[in-house]
Amino acid sequence: MTQHETHHDPTSIRICVIGAGYVGLTAGACLAHLGHTVVCTDQSVLRVQELQRGTLRIVEDGLPDIVERMVALGRLRFSADNVESVGDADFVFLCLPTPQSEDGSADLSHVLDVAREIGPHLRPDAIVVDKSTVPVGTSTLVLDALGRLDVMVAANPEFLAEGTAVRDFLHPDRVVVGSDQPGAAERVGSLYKALDTHLITTDAASAETIKYASNAYLAVRLSFVNSMAGVCEAAGADIAAVMDGVGSDHRIGRAFLTPGPGWGGSCFPKDTSALLHTSYARGFDFTLLRSATDYNREHQRWMVSKVLATLGDEVEGAVVAMWGLAFKAGTDDLRDSPAIEIARQLTERGCVVRAFDPAVRHHVPGVTVCTSYVEACRGARTLVIATEWPEFIGADLGAAGRVMQDRALVDLRNLLHPDTAAAHGFRYEGVGRARSGVADRNVQVAG
Repeated sequence: MTQHETHHDPTSIRICVIGAGYVGLTAGACLAHLGHTVVCTDQSVLRVQELQRGTLRIVEDGLPDIVERMVALGRLRFSADNVESVGDADFVFLCLPTPQSEDGSADLSHVLDVAREIGPHLRPDAIVVDKSTVPVGTSTLVLDALGRLDVMVAANPEFLAEGTAVRDFLHPDRVVVGSDQPGAAERVGSLYKALDTHLITTDAASAETIKYASNAYLAVRLSFVNSMAGVCEAAGADIAAVMDGVGSDHRIGRAFLTPGPGWGGSCFPKDTSALLHTSYARGFDFTLLRSATDYNREHQRWMVSKVLATLGDEVEGAVVAMWGLAFKAGTDDLRDSPAIEIARQLTERGCVVRAFDPAVRHHVPGVTVCTSYVEACRGARTLVIATEWPEFIGADLGAAGRVMQDRALVDLRNLLHPDTAAAHGFRYEGVGRARSGVADRNVQVAG
């Protein structure tokens, strides 16, 4: 029995998790791991059937093992029937998508539609828990949609990072629960009593804001670091040494102080946009956050200019090898991936992009997806490292270089040492590194 895991108790709390996607499946499996009895539902009958057979399409370290173990213990099962599944549930977690609308706001249609569907079928005193990332005021909207006076609603935002989601759930920095109904936050908080963590119980609006504020801060921090990389290149400083010095300050810390190709993924772009929309709708102009998002786009254009600088005047038809397509290592998630955006801009300029990613095997529009990192380099004039997969650190640069037409290397993750690249005949360009050449940041790039 692993840490936190408890023996099955037939009187354990019954939980229904609606939405068996990334957040829902992780939450359902981990709540079962904590001793609760969980049913995960999903509108996709195919996904439910796959999960019942033990097939997971989500790339996430540790998740297949914990799902398999909880199913075997009888604590976790899957269903495509929301109504049947919520009937005896003490808690119903809504882990539903809140995609970005055209105006930048969060689309709550999935959340509210499900709330209207399950409302009449909830047991009295049940608590509906918003686990989805939702804007301020959603708890009130969900309560109205349920149409019940004898049930409660709480906000319990998730803080899961792709690639470490199981660990983040079972070893969290904090658990946040907010509700405007007496006792609801405390009851939801009790689900996590096996965890050694800081429990924050507050009102619904504050809980809903905490998630957005956390992601907004990290986005601003990353934009700052990427901006400082530009300063370092202009001044002849080394971003790694600079951020080591900055991060040694206990008031700042070392996390999220590594430059890269820009921030992306399923959360940061969507959540910063939603927070900007919420702020503007309530009369506050969040200029700091808007500037950080604007700079992120500028930074990605700068990364493209670094690649174009290695091609000189012969851009049309030039083959560019790209190592990495996912927005970060440890996942196959391509949503708002900086690598995908950079590849798009390169192809718009006439380049041919050949890419390899250890977790991506399917078709990616505009990109030739290869089966190995060496194959991706075949005929390429420039190699771009776009995702920080550990496999790339020990890659055989000699083998890669031998199939290339030229040996330029643009390391957007500062993953390799410049001397290592030079030893294999590569002309190395990093991000904010003292030995990097300064690319022209005024290069006009499409997009």
